[in-house]
Order: sequence, then C-alpha cells, then structure tokens
Amino acid sequence: MASSFGAAQVLVASNRGPVSYEVREDGSLHAKRGGGGLVSGLSAIGPDAGALWVCSALGDGDREAVRRGVAEDGVRMLDVPADVHADAYNGIANSVLWFVHHMLYQTPLEPVFDAEFRRQWASYEAYNRAFAQALAEEAAEGAVAIVQDYHLTLVPGMLRELRPDLRIGHFSHTPWAPVDYFRLLPDDIAEQVLRGMLGADRLGFLTRRWADAFTACCDALVGGLGGTEIGVHGLGADGDFLRKRSHEADVEERMAELREQIGEGRRTIVRVDRTELSKNIVRGLLAYRELLAGRPEWRERVVHVAFAYPSRQDLAVYREYTAEVERLANAVNEEFGTPGWTPVVLNLKDDFARSLAAYRLADVALVNPVRDGMNLVAKEVPVVSDAGCALVLSREAGAYEELGRDAVVVNPYDVVGTADALHTALGLPAGERAERSKRLAAAGTALPPARWFLEQLEALRG
Repeated sequence: MASSFGAAQVLVASNRGPVSYEVREDGSLHAKRGGGGLVSGLSAIGPDAGALWVCSALGDGDREAVRRGVAEDGVRMLDVPADVHADAYNGIANSVLWFVHHMLYQTPLEPVFDAEFRRQWASYEAYNRAFAQALAEEAAEGAVAIVQDYHLTLVPGMLRELRPDLRIGHFSHTPWAPVDYFRLLPDDIAEQVLRGMLGADRLGFLTRRWADAFTACCDALVGGLGGTEIGVHGLGADGDFLRKRSHEADVEERMAELREQIGEGRRTIVRVDRTELSKNIVRGLLAYRELLAGRPEWRERVVHVAFAYPSRQDLAVYREYTAEVERLANAVNEEFGTPGWTPVVLNLKDDFARSLAAYRLADVALVNPVRDGMNLVAKEVPVVSDAGCALVLSREAGAYEELGRDAVVVNPYDVVGTADALHTALGLPAGERAERSKRLAAAGTALPPARWFLEQLEALRG
C-alpha cells in the first residue's frame, strides 16, 4: 500500500496558487510568480523539504498549461471544469460563504437557498473532492497537508477518509460568523461545512474572536469540536520586504506624481483596498465628506488618497459597488473642490508601487471595514510611512485585537464618529503620531508570513 503514496512531505492546498500562466500571441506560455504569506512560508522550509502546492487552474492560460503538461517545480494545478469552478468559486464561496462570514446579506431579500443553490453546492462538493483526491495522491505517508480558506472547507473531511495517516490542517483567512448568522445556511449545509472542517487535526484562525465563533458554531450544531485542536495565528506584515520594496525607483516616481496631485503642505488620509463589499469604502468617503462639511478648517488642507482596486468584477453587486465608490468620490470633489485642490484622489487601477508610495506619504491611514479577517493594510502602512502615521481602525477588523491600543478606533457604521476620528488623527502632534506608528509597526510585524506558516507547520507536526 505504501508504494502507492506520493512523495510530498508538506502540502498546501488553495484556490489560487503561486504561479499563473498567460498564452502569448506566438502561442508560448508565460509564467508569472505570485507573492504573499504562503509563498514566503513555503520558501522558508527550503527546497529539500518535499513541498507541493495544489491549486486550481483559474484562467485560460492556466488550463492550457495543464493540458500541455507545463508545470512549475512544486506546483500541481488542477484543471477543474470551468463551469464547476465558476459555480464553486463565484456561486458558493464568494456569494454565500463569504457573505455569511462577513455578515453582508440584506436579509429581507437574501439569501434564498433554492434549487439553483443546491445545484451550485454540488459543484462546490465536486471542487473540494478534486482537491482532496489530488492531495491524497501526492502526499507521502504521514505527510502534513494545510488547506486554505473558505473555498475548501470540505477538503479536510474528504481527505481524512482517503488518507487517515496524514496530519491535516486548515486555515481560515476570513472572519467566522457568529452562531445565529451562520445558521442562515440550510441546516444540512451548515453541518456539512463544520464536519468538513473538523476532519482536520488542527484548525487555524487569525484571531481569538474568529476561533471562538467557530467553536460556538460547533457546540451549537454538531456537539463540539471532537478531537480537533484550535490555534490562533495572527498573520503579520513582511516588514523587511516592505521597507526595501518601498524605496525602489518606481515607488519614488509615483511618490513624485502623488505629491503633485496632493499639493504642497497638505495632509494625507490614505486608504488602499480592493473594492470588496466588506471594506466599507463608501462609508469611508461619506465620513470624509462629513469631515469637510463639519470641520471647514480642513478644507484645502487635506487630501483623501483612496485606492479602490477592482475585485470580483464578474459579480454584478461588486460592479455596482465600484461604480458607487466612483460616483461618491466625484460628488465630494464637485461639492468641495477648488481650482487648486482636489479633495479626493481616487485610483481604481491596481498598482502596488503606487500603493507603497501612498503608504510612505500617509499622515493618517483609514481602515474601516465592516468586518475583516485581519486586514494587512492596517499593519503595512505604519511600517512604510516616512514620518509615521495615525491609524483610524474599525473595531470589526481582526487587526483590532493587536493594534487597537495605538489606533483611533471606530464603529464602521458610524459616519459621524469616523469623521470625528479622522479629525482626531489629523490633529495628533507629530511626536505622538510617530511613537504610535512605531508601536503599530512593531505589533504589525510580530508574526511575519514565513514564521506564521512555520508556526502552523510545527504545531501540526506536534
């Protein structure tokens, strides 16, 4: 039996992998490497560790790479049928599980769990099964497999049935819904998700709050955790990388461009987000408008640099949200702008170097999600800000547990309260702002990505 096992000693499973492919005009494939905590973590264990990343083919280039047998070392890409992936990813993961955990439903109208939902759920099961089977094939005897996030909640249980010899972990990068909200899901589906997760030896969460919410759901719906361990690993920013990257030439160029847009001697309120519904960009703009309306002394003296990068634009509700962000930014500029002052500098095109430039120029960072698993921007800006920045932080961000003491904390639904917090943050003396920023940066980099991953690996190996 042992001879049928694969060779991988450490396996990671996630929807998105560390590499993506595009087909060029001449028909050749071009590979593009990604970044992030998992990439850092896997590289930290060294090339001889027998590591394998199992991920999904996400686009036509990825699917073509699988068909041609093109693969990066240490990566197995699964060519799940495009319609099955769309149902699982957009239909269930992003339109149901994400909405439940971030408590985003307008409950008088949604959710509606009808026959179409059941059809899509079958695709979600098939998608998870494909990952479980691939992990079972590739793992060496007694190997460690760490499954990532809400896309793959059923994998631990499925993999446990196929390979009881493995040490299985799962990490949730989102919040976890409280019991009453989690129970919006059909009873059998809610139980299936929990039992799927509980197939793992160990489950990881970003904060104690989310771990406790999961435990409460298990106590209420399936009689407890059984033998599954729970761990909390608060993913931090990669301070060394950010400091180095933020002083490269392209960042310096974008700083010059931004300074010109902002104008001489003005303060900056910076936000950098994807246009996720949970990020609360619209209320952030409303709070800034409230600041300018209620505190006229800030007019012409401050600029809101707001980067709202497109996300999930294949879903209508996200396209509508992005359009509302743009409409509101334009409305603020029309209401308050003068020939020499544009109150809101809005960017909708993703540009990492420009984000870092904005971080460096930030006097205030606005991070006001309605709900967020962690929020790395809150941890990154204080690391990079040249003069030190104040942080206006939602109490509903996971980062609040670690950063709340040195932030100006807000209720994300309270626009007047957020405007007051922006006023407070802008008025902090330079010395206090720098000291707070230093403490925020230290807390925000306490568990950098490589250590975050290794900590989970060590805990699983026991």
